Amino acid sequence: MIYLDHAATSPVRREVLEAMTPFLTTEFGNPSSAHAAGERARAALTSARHRVARHLGARAGDIVFTSGGTESNNLAVKGIAVAALAGRGLRHVVTTAVEHSSVLESVAALERIHGIEASVLPVDRHGLVDPAEVDRAIRDDTSLVSVQYANNEVGTVQDIDEIRAVCAARAVPLHLDAVQAAGWLPLARRTTTADRGDTSRFRPSAAAAAESRRRYALADAVSLSGHKIGAPKGTGVLMVRQRIPLEPLLHGGGQERGRRSGTESVAGAVAMAAALDLAEAERTESAARIARVRDEFVQDVLGVVPAARLTGHPTQRLAHIASFTIEGINGEAVLTDLERRGVLASSGSACSAASEDASHVLLALGSDEDEARTAIRFSLSARSDDLDDVARALAAAAHANLPARGR
Repeated sequence: MIYLDHAATSPVRREVLEAMTPFLTTEFGNPSSAHAAGERARAALTSARHRVARHLGARAGDIVFTSGGTESNNLAVKGIAVAALAGRGLRHVVTTAVEHSSVLESVAALERIHGIEASVLPVDRHGLVDPAEVDRAIRDDTSLVSVQYANNEVGTVQDIDEIRAVCAARAVPLHLDAVQAAGWLPLARRTTTADRGDTSRFRPSAAAAAESRRRYALADAVSLSGHKIGAPKGTGVLMVRQRIPLEPLLHGGGQERGRRSGTESVAGAVAMAAALDLAEAERTESAARIARVRDEFVQDVLGVVPAARLTGHPTQRLAHIASFTIEGINGEAVLTDLERRGVLASSGSACSAASEDASHVLLALGSDEDEARTAIRFSLSARSDDLDDVARALAAAAHANLPARGR
């Protein structure tokens, strides 16, 4: 069986399992306990927090461990917006039409429960939002802009540098849903002395030179999910700057600096840190290699399935996602046929797979409902290789499921 649904979930990596196992067995202490077992658990949690923060260009105090991407997105969107409403009376948020449902439904809840207004921005036919549209949408009472770093269905990567610049100029916090980007795109940015103006007449000290190369956070808040990068399901992170007020979703014991109450999963935090360590160490080489595999696969599919159309941006896309619509077929029927032929893929987001509605992402890109229901998404792993057999299996499955007149 060839598994090509890694955007939905990936297997737990052996190194991650080994790192977390002690905290599921012998080292079971509660990190809030004052005794030795609790101190060891707390030390492991602190270490994991620092490791994750380093990869995100953040401070350890900015890291909140969560149960996954959905909770991280909910906490960022609702937490920042509700705190800004209560503290400053800000009643407006900005997002895009292609966000994950955990963001769009959080925005809808803000509208329904708190009377907060939302601007949901359109995208072009490739799935890109125009940063100028973001700028025009921001109002004096805007509390948050929430944008997906890279789309989970079609793979389009947003111009986050431009969007970040807009938000910074307007002094509005930016939240990035980076769930699909982790392991494939940088999770922090680097600056050099040149970024801060002409310093050529100065001879920087070693400390200044090191500072000039340090990592900085991509945004004011960033969401991650562990099971996309080799950690178990039920693990995640929200990086949110400590200076940004955040209303918690969970109240109680005051863990995570009061931002997420509940006894922390030390094993989950350790797993998240170990998975990020591995993903970041391998990212540059893996992304370059898999992009070549993906490009060859796309060309193969377009060559053997004449009715196929690549969705998303042709070049500004995640290395591991190749998504198509295929005129005249039923996407779910083709997926069932592909599974019989030994290939596991998907029609889009696993979180909405049970829904009978057409993909909101493809509709936002300009597809009609019939075309959107023909979607097939292949998402590769860092270890995927030659996919010639998959392209041939797709061609056979698509042909077998065309209406008789279309064969």
